[in-house]
Formats: sequence, structure tokens, C-alpha cells
Amino acid sequence: MAGNSDGTFRRIRPPVLHNGDTLRADEYLRRFCRMPEVKKAELIGGVVFMEHRVCVGHGDAASDLMSWLSRYSVPTAGTQGSIRVTTRLDDDNVVQPDVTLSIESAAGGRTAHSADGYLVGGAELVAEVAMNSDSFDAVMKPRLYAKHGVAEYVLWRVEDEAIDWWTLRDGAYHAVEPDPADGLLKSAVYPGLWLDKGAMLRGDVPAVLAALHLGLASPEHAAFVAKLHPDAGAARGTLAGPADL
Repeated sequence: MAGNSDGTFRRIRPPVLHNGDTLRADEYLRRFCRMPEVKKAELIGGVVFMEHRVCVGHGDAASDLMSWLSRYSVPTAGTQGSIRVTTRLDDDNVVQPDVTLSIESAAGGRTAHSADGYLVGGAELVAEVAMNSDSFDAVMKPRLYAKHGVAEYVLWRVEDEAIDWWTLRDGAYHAVEPDPADGLLKSAVYPGLWLDKGAMLRGDVPAVLAALHLGLASPEHAAFVAKLHPDAGAARGTLAGPADL
């Protein structure tokens, strides 16, 4: 409350987020929590960026990426797929990646959960959907994620009809090239996470999941699960085929 000259009081609205605000992470999160109507906002380099609408193409692509990564996570105990989870990288950067795939801290992962429910630290893999090669996610995000050790970055550029996949080496991102034997993109961080990029771009989800199943059935995936969580088979079981995905 604040006093008026006539002796009455007026209610002062708590500060909220606006595009271009310059804040630190604590104040950004304090304001963001007061705005449940805002579905996407990020703090990049201490500056607030807010997204007021999500087009159909963006939403569909994000949904397909989440399906792919969650179907990998289910039989891979010790990993966790998340969608648009608020992630605190440092005091000047709080992001909401479209999709993340992280290794749980108990299994040796890089991220942790804060007391107020946020993800802290860069996940092992982040996937974003951008409209084109000039988009925020295509220009600023790769530098930010590389700085914070995100080991793999997948970017779907909807208008360009392209998917980029980079892996972090020596502090910089390098493109993941298709396996010459089968043409699939394969994760260097998550054994068995395989992608038929062409099928994903044309919306052929069964073909995407069929390629993923091949990866999940590989010896490399079995060894990875055993390393992360020795009793994973008993905990989550295995998948019999693409129909189970």
C-alpha cells in the first residue's frame, strides 16, 4: 500500500516481467512466479525475453521431439526427459528449453533440482524448435549452451525444414554427421539415441520410432543402461518393438 495526498491508500502492484527488463536470476524468478499466464519467458545475459504465442508448426515439432526423447528415456533408467522446464544456468541466464534429456544426478548427471523446483545446470542434451536460421534459438542459444557445457544441442528449424544436431568438443559445437552405414544420426552422449532425420521432418513418427528402437536394441544402449543403473531391467523393463513405443 502507498499513501495518497488525501489520506487514502492505493495498492501497488508487485513488479512483473517485461521484454527487455534487465534482472538477475533471483528477481527474474520471483516475478515469473507471479505470472502464471506467461508460458514462455527466459533470462539471457541478464535480459528478459518473453514469447507471447506459439505457432502450430512450433508446437507440433516440439511434441514430436518430446515423443522421441521420452521414448528413449523410458527404457533408459537414470535419464529424464522434460518439456519446457525452467532451467537456471547462472545468475544471468534462466532458460526454458523446448525439450531436455538429462542424466539424473544420482546416476552422475550434471543437473540438480533446486528447492523451489527448478533445474539447475545445463542438461546433457537440449532440443529447441526455431522458426528459421535467424531465430533466437539458432543464433544466441548455441553460444549460451556451449558455455554451460550442454553436451548436445538439437535444433529443428521449422521454416527451413531442417534439423541440426551438434555435439560439444573442446568448448565448441560440431555437427553430428549421419552414420554412413544406415544414414541415421546417433548421439555421442546417449548410446542408442538414434534419429531418422528425414522421417522426423516429414512427420513420419512410426519411422522415427522404428529407428529409435534399433538403437535401443543395440549393445551400446544395454551397456549404457548397465552403467547408469545396474538394476534398470528390473526397474523399467525393456521394449519389445516399435509398437510398444
